[in-house]
Amino acid sequence: MILDRLAVDAPKTFVEFGFHPIEFNCLRLARNAEWRGLLIDGSARQVADARALLPKHIEVVERFLNLNNLDFIKKAFPRLGILSIDVDGNDYWFLKELIEIQPAVICVEYNSSFGLDPITVPYDPTFDRHEKHARGWYHGASLTALAKLCSAHGYGLAAVSEAGGNAFFTRDGRLDPHTAWKPNAFRESYSGVAHEQQWKAIGQLPFESV
Repeated sequence: MILDRLAVDAPKTFVEFGFHPIEFNCLRLARNAEWRGLLIDGSARQVADARALLPKHIEVVERFLNLNNLDFIKKAFPRLGILSIDVDGNDYWFLKELIEIQPAVICVEYNSSFGLDPITVPYDPTFDRHEKHARGWYHGASLTALAKLCSAHGYGLAAVSEAGGNAFFTRDGRLDPHTAWKPNAFRESYSGVAHEQQWKAIGQLPFESV
């Protein structure tokens, strides 16, 4: 697993928001008694299931996040091993606000439908991707946008998940996002639409170049 490899020498703490109780990036670490974690989601059902299924050393918080209520994340741990972001919306803006806590490893979902231009959706505190676009393809940021933000804070791209979608950044990451980029294989498979055509469906919507 990518996180196991990248976080081998990191502090054994993580914060992850946007998760499924039985499938999330830090799940293997959450089951390890040496790790402490904070999981956050806006769904009461997701949170209740996670509290029932996960060990008690993992804190699970129900909260719909916006840029005005992130302070509790900044204060969660004295030193943070992993910050994992997958909210299908304001991912770029949350990372921009939280990168100051200097996690050892950053895992963040990128939107391959956006291609390789450094763009993100504009910030919206009530962002819901299914309200923004019927197929839910309009959310988050491109890989190059996230890499540019991370580079400005001393991080480089260390890995991209095999199926596309998640990018991993560390202090010693050296990958070029233009060559490491992969299309989201799951999105292409379930929709039957190639990423180039996905872009044609959403390219007229508002974007911010970063």
